[in-house]
Amino acid sequence: MSLESKGRRVLPPRDPGEGSVQCSPPSRTHLGLERESSTDFKQFEANDQCRPYPRIHMEPQEKSNINFKQFVIKKLRKSCQCNPSKAKNTIFGFLPVLHWLPKYDLKKNILGDLMSGLIVGILLVPQSIAYSLLAGQEPIYGLYTSFFASIIYFLLGTSHHISVGIFGILCLMIGEVVERELHKAGYDTAHIASSLGMTSHGSTLDQTPYRICDRSCYAITVGSTITFIAGVYQVAMGFFQVGFVSIYLSDALLSGFVTGASFTILTSQAKYLLGLNLPRSNGVGSLITTWINIFRNIHKTNLCDLCTSFLCLLVLLPTKELNEHFKSKLKAPIPTELIVIVAATLASHFGKLNEKYNISIAGHIPTGFMPPKAPDWNLIPSVAIDAIAISIIGFAITVSLSEMFAKKHGYTVKANQEMYAIGLCNIIPSFFHCFTTSAALAKTLVKESTGCQTQLSSVVTALVLLLVLLVIAPLFYSLQKSVLGVITIVNLRGALCKFRDLPKMWRVSRVDTVIWFITMLSSALISTEIGLLIGVCFSMFCVILRTQKPKISLLGSVEESELFESMSAYKNLQDKPDIKIFRFVAPLYYINKEYFKSALYKKTVNPILVKAAWKKAAKKIKKETVTFSGVQDEVSVQLSHDPLELHTIVIDCSAIQFLDTAGIHTLKEVRRDYEAIGIRVLLAQCNPSVRDSLAWGEYCKKEDDNLLFYSVYEAVAFAEELQNHKGICTPNSLSLSTE
Repeated sequence: MSLESKGRRVLPPRDPGEGSVQCSPPSRTHLGLERESSTDFKQFEANDQCRPYPRIHMEPQEKSNINFKQFVIKKLRKSCQCNPSKAKNTIFGFLPVLHWLPKYDLKKNILGDLMSGLIVGILLVPQSIAYSLLAGQEPIYGLYTSFFASIIYFLLGTSHHISVGIFGILCLMIGEVVERELHKAGYDTAHIASSLGMTSHGSTLDQTPYRICDRSCYAITVGSTITFIAGVYQVAMGFFQVGFVSIYLSDALLSGFVTGASFTILTSQAKYLLGLNLPRSNGVGSLITTWINIFRNIHKTNLCDLCTSFLCLLVLLPTKELNEHFKSKLKAPIPTELIVIVAATLASHFGKLNEKYNISIAGHIPTGFMPPKAPDWNLIPSVAIDAIAISIIGFAITVSLSEMFAKKHGYTVKANQEMYAIGLCNIIPSFFHCFTTSAALAKTLVKESTGCQTQLSSVVTALVLLLVLLVIAPLFYSLQKSVLGVITIVNLRGALCKFRDLPKMWRVSRVDTVIWFITMLSSALISTEIGLLIGVCFSMFCVILRTQKPKISLLGSVEESELFESMSAYKNLQDKPDIKIFRFVAPLYYINKEYFKSALYKKTVNPILVKAAWKKAAKKIKKETVTFSGVQDEVSVQLSHDPLELHTIVIDCSAIQFLDTAGIHTLKEVRRDYEAIGIRVLLAQCNPSVRDSLAWGEYCKKEDDNLLFYSVYEAVAFAEELQNHKGICTPNSLSLSTE
């Protein structure tokens, strides 16, 4: 039972003759209404015996006046204190592996970690090679990226299950920046398909400072530079604790962005499936431009690549569906991608397909590691803006996946530490010829389903990749790029299948569905970065639109209770014609203040129209001369309007989260307009923030505590008792006042 209901349930009707003051009819009703309305509260408050129920009084907490300078000094002292315990906590917080590894349960966890790490490592080999093409890099750099990301996340990550490595959407964004910078540097983009994975003897180079660096070298220089900047942004977000940026990327927005970018990825890989040597289209409308180029050159299709792509699709798509359908029964998914890569490489090598049909192959993949190389600092101004979107997308996906799996398995992750981890997974590898990484949903699901228990599985994955880097990589020399393109496209099926969820999404939230469509179309048809920006802006616009015209309703009381609910939503609610209860479900601020007034006036009574009607009626009355006892007096005969049945409006403020200055002025205007026609306006269930805003905005004086109530029931009970206390007598249709 609510606080206001203690000691009372139903308000007993008051007899006007008991302890109430009978009022004679006012001599000038029209002119006296506003003055009467403003003094009723004080008269009623002074007469305590008129209250049949206790008013609720709460004493607010005293707010200490915090000096900003002292606050900063206190925080700095707390942060800069150094003692052995704090140093240990800081080190253990930054390197979570020191906390969980000594407690590792070998018997319980080792088998699951070994199995999941091995399976994910096997899956990462073909995907790392395939996604390298998407990022505009040679295959070896994709293997480097996955290797270093697995090792670093093992040391710094707090999630037990996510798989950090190459992610298709980020590879696409990296590839677009790389291609743009290659073109600016003077490299011949017409031979991108033939130069990737091989020495770029066919490329041309203008007079640039990079003539000692071939095309492949410059491509990874651009990729590692933007990776470094993106990592710096992510670490900065962790340091300044601005992870709130990711909250603007809703689930619908992210899903639409991934689906739209998937169309761009599919388009960029289509030329490999057909064996076409086409320049990579960038900028606005690249998807349409690419398809135009493909159809213009469709007659140049390499039939060997086309047949290989078709056969690989026939194998990969059904087996992927079988893995998905029987994932609960299979202990580990069938590594179809690796099987296809091995079979295709053997067929290409022994069939001498490159010599016979001039197909595009991966080329030489070196073993071992290249010497570390710092990013190109001169490129930072050119790629700094692009790195913002890449860093935010990578961080948002990583944190959302880590929190999702942590909730599922009953442990916690630290969002700021995840920002540090994914940031350093980009900063450190950028010195070792790597490009941007993040968590990837598909590999994370595989990792979880194969029994992963801790981050140790990442070490097993790294060992598999290390074996490939040191021994096996050169064996993929004859691998067709069309096979890698097919692998990339098949892995998009999860994002492309989101269309099946649209009917359900439409039933749940039409606004989210529209956001999904807008983001998807803009990401696909315009560009990934602009599409993401459009999605964020449109989703924020939808939030504003929802508050601009929120739901409004009149409330009625539930029988034999103190509850009040919307009369448009529930049946059998009781309403009183003399008291209207109005609910506004949104903050009241400058955007919706006019809608608030118009909705309130429409649902109750419009005081502007009432006053206008009164003035119009008054003009129709002419002055008459009346003689009493031989003395002629001029008497003003006024039309005394019919009294309004409505005497009180209660505004339920429970759904008003905050007020701005425009909202406070609106409430003042509403109160003044209604008091002018003799209607009281009471505010109920204001939260402390709204009460503070009303106090700072001087909505009412301290002695006018009868304008704010802690519950709707209390406000209604007060209005009824005040009306009974007044004992209003209905005036005649005409009132004569002598002056």
